[in-house]
Amino acid sequence: MATTDTSCTINPYFRIRSGEEAKFRELADRCVAQTRSEAKCLYYGFSFDGDMAFCREGYADAQGLLDHLGNVGPILQEVFRIADLVRLEVHGPESELATLRAPLADLKPQFFTLESGFRR
Repeated sequence: MATTDTSCTINPYFRIRSGEEAKFRELADRCVAQTRSEAKCLYYGFSFDGDMAFCREGYADAQGLLDHLGNVGPILQEVFRIADLVRLEVHGPESELATLRAPLADLKPQFFTLESGFRR
């Protein structure tokens, strides 16, 4: 069953370095504030479990995801100084993933291809 859904999600998991939890939360709040105005962002937020953080985020399409990374890039550079990216998943239809594979290659994500489904 094919899908016409173009939405993409990027799912980063971070391990926050000891003593950096408060700074990470501050940077997460800055990311949320910076992302709020992005037209193609469907949802965005951070979840925590001990020293692990997860950013729950979805975009209307691959371009929305790339626009987001450009928008929060300087904040992410600060995040990478206090936390390690331990897993990165990208989900979406192959037509959109094809646009993301090269720009995200350095982050070494695992790509999951959406083959069927719907979006309301």
